[in-house]
Formats: sequence, structure tokens, C-alpha cells
Amino acid sequence: MNKKTIFISISLLALALSACSHQVTHLAPQASNNLAFLAFGDGGYHVDYPKTKHIEKPLAPDKFIAKALRDWLEDHRPIAEFDHAPLYVYPGTNITTEQGGAEAVGLAMTTLCQQKPCDFAIQLGDNIYPDGADANDGKDDTKRMNDLILAPLSPLFAAQPALKVYSALGNHDWKTSRVGVAKQIAWMEQQPHFQLDKQGYYSYRQGTPGNEVEFFVLDTNLLLSGQHFYNLPLLPDGREQSLAQAKANNLAEVETHEKHEVPLAGEDIKQLNWLKEGLKNSTAKWKIVYGHHILWSIGGSKYAEGHVLKELLLPSLCQYADAYIAGHEHDLELLTDDCSVAVPDKKLAKLPLIISGAAAKMRGKHTPFAKQQALRYPQYNLLWSKSFTWGFAHIEVDNQTDELIVNFYSTPKDASGELITEPSFRFPHRSF
Repeated sequence: MNKKTIFISISLLALALSACSHQVTHLAPQASNNLAFLAFGDGGYHVDYPKTKHIEKPLAPDKFIAKALRDWLEDHRPIAEFDHAPLYVYPGTNITTEQGGAEAVGLAMTTLCQQKPCDFAIQLGDNIYPDGADANDGKDDTKRMNDLILAPLSPLFAAQPALKVYSALGNHDWKTSRVGVAKQIAWMEQQPHFQLDKQGYYSYRQGTPGNEVEFFVLDTNLLLSGQHFYNLPLLPDGREQSLAQAKANNLAEVETHEKHEVPLAGEDIKQLNWLKEGLKNSTAKWKIVYGHHILWSIGGSKYAEGHVLKELLLPSLCQYADAYIAGHEHDLELLTDDCSVAVPDKKLAKLPLIISGAAAKMRGKHTPFAKQQALRYPQYNLLWSKSFTWGFAHIEVDNQTDELIVNFYSTPKDASGELITEPSFRFPHRSF
């Protein structure tokens, strides 16, 4: 279809007033003992596959921004920080949706990998947006996955034919059915560039003997769907509301899961035990865990899930892992947890928490919430973030200095795919 992209400038703001798993070992010869990989998440969005509400309840560009501003203010976010993604208007209509950045991010990653080593890549879930495979929209699933997963990375694969992407599942991949999850896994099995284990979580190794990194890939949606918890609105100053207070005001909403998402035969508990035992018994020098959902973030809307996952995962991560990498928040963030709450009886090094969920969509931060998090939780520390951007992370394991190097990159809203270098951070190897 012949498309026209309309980018709406921020000047329109005035109008709005905006237990046993398959393990794969890859010990391919390396140029050195170091390892470098791309980390990107939430890349499965394109305007050809919009949310149903944007079509059934269409908005013109100015009204689209006005609604985004209303939602922003209802969440008690500062008006001075309001922004929005570039907008797309379907040709011959006045129907507006968010412009996707997957192709631009793919080009930026291709440029980076011509400058720096990229031994492989990790994909952090929400690979198919908005409803996963098997969505009831009349569209062919093979084409859907070719369009949303493969096409944005085609320039990267053309430049690096041997590059492998190790994928995780996100909540949008689970959206429609277990059939949809199975379809995505089956599609990846037929692709030379992708891997996603049949049960959704798995481990694999990369690197040279003695300097290996073992990666543990989680299905965090399956972990969360096995838990009972509430979503509570923030107070106007950004503080988290207590459950008792929210219930008294009829504002406590139970997190609901579709029937197909509920764990079968204790598969969530099996995954947790698999992770704990796998990390504890791993003989790899480095151990890195990744999944879709965050533990901490400054987005202001995912914190209930984060609290649940911290309780489930941090005791194992703090004692045995070198980092946790996630998407879910459509931004770039770097945080740490000092592990003093998760493992109070041990003095442990801070755990790096890397968020790289800006591969196709954008989201803003919640500054009052971030300030309250810092005041309330001494174990938490925000090192850096960038919101309303498209981008990704490039992570290096340096076995000469025994450091984990986290590099962030973004690309402009003009969809040019230009590579913009963001800050870089170094963390010492966590010894146990």
C-alpha cells in the first residue's frame, strides 16, 4: 500500500493543551576472549498492524495528541515534560496512529555493527504487536511475522549473515492464545537467524572456554500470570498508594489474566526452580538473565509487576547473576539494585538492571514517581534514562578488565536510522 508518513511537531502541543530446559551451547571461535551483543525489545510494532481502537475509534492528529495529553495529566505527570511519538496518518484518511521505529532501529544497529563487534543479539519480547500471532484480524500469520520480526532486521542480517537472535516472549506475544505463542516459536524454528525454545524459557552459552557467558532466557509473562496482585494508581505526588487506601477508595484493580495465560501444571514454579538451580550450578564465568518484564523502572505504570517479579527473581539474581536485561518499558534505562533487601544476610555487589524496550515504540518517564522511588527504596538507584526515543543497547563482556560494559544508542524521530551514541557504563564482574 502506498503510504504517507506525517510527523507532527511538538508545536501541536498548543493545540492540545501532547525445571529442566533445552540448553544450547555455542562456543564458536572468537577473535578475542571478549563478547559483544545487541539487546533490543518491543520491536514488533508497525502501522500496518495497529491497535484496533485506533481504527474503530479514529482520531485526527490534533485530537490524538490532545488525548495523549489528557492521559498524561491524569497520571500526574508534569505538563512541561509532555511529548509524543511521531504520528502516522493512513493515506486518504484522517485516522492517526503512532509511527513505528523498528526499521530505523534496525538500520542504526546495522551501522553500529559495522563499527563494533556484534557476536549475536537478544530480543526482549513483544516481538509481535499488538496481539501476537493468531490474532483475530484476518491477516496471515506468516506474513505478520515476516513483517514484524524479520523485515526490520533484514539490513542487519544482510551485513552479518551469521548473526543469531535469541528471543524471549512478551505479554503481547501471549495476547491472543497459546496457539499464537506456538506459532511464533514454530516460525522461529524455520528461521536461520532466530531461536526461541518451545517452552518459552531456555539457556545457552556463548564465548570461549574459561570465559563463557551463560544466558538464561525467561518467560516473565508466564511467571506473572501465576501470581495474584493489584494495580494501584499513583498519588498526585508520585508516591505509590497503599493497598488498603486504594481499596477504601475503590481504586484497587486486580491484575487479570486471560485463561490461556494461566500456568498449567505448575509450569511457572518449574521455571523459577529451573532458574535458581541453573544459576546456582552454572560453571560459566558470567551469568546473564533476560526476560520481557522489568524489575524497577521510572515509567510509572509497570511498578506493580516489578514488585512481584523482584520478589520472585531477585534472591536468585542477586546471588548468582551478573545482570538482568528487560524491555516492556518503551524507553532506555539503566538502574541497579544493591540486593540488601532481596538477600539481607549477605553483602553483595550491586546488580545492573538494563532496560532496552525502545526498538519500535516510545514512552515517557514519570519524574515524580522516579523521585519517590529514590526516596522510598534505598536499594534502588537510577543511573541513566532516555524517554520518547527509539533505541537499543550494545553490551560487551570484557574478560581483560573483568567488566560488563553497557552502551546505549538511539536514533532520531525522523526515521532516518542515524546512529546516535548515548552514555556508556562499566560494571565489575560480580564475584560470588
